Parts: sequence; structure tokens; C-alpha cells
Amino acid sequence: MAKETKKIGFAFGKENYVILIVGVIIVIIGYMLMIGGGSDDPAQFHAEEIFSFRRITLSPIVILLGFVVVLFGIMKKSKD
Repeated sequence: MAKETKKIGFAFGKENYVILIVGVIIVIIGYMLMIGGGSDDPAQFHAEEIFSFRRITLSPIVILLGFVVVLFGIMKKSKD
């Protein structure tokens, strides 16, 4: 009866963690693209600032891309 020794390590490989971190950074950049557009005076409404291409189209695309990268980082098989 041979004794089995299990090597306890991380759930993913180094490459997976790098991909996960890159994906999270992309998601954070997407949310940063969405901020702004406010006004100091609450009586003023600037629709062109709030409903700009950056906030309505670009930011959600960047966020979804970040989530896809995170999902890829989770699903990728490590070489170990």
C-alpha cells in the first residue's frame, strides 16, 4: 500500500490568474468609461453628456468584453 501524497496548490495556473486579472481590469475600465455627465446645478439637464456614445454604447461593450475575458480565464485549462 503506497501512500499517496497530494500536492496542495492553487485552483488555477499562473496564466489563468493573469487572464483573470486582465479581465477584471477591462471591466473596471468599462465602468470608468460610464462615469461622469453630472451637473453642478440640479436644475440643468445635459442630454448630450448623459446619452453620449461613450456611456451608452462603448462602455457596455467594454464591460461585456471584460466578462468574456474573465470567463475565458476561468474555463482555460492550465498546462499543469
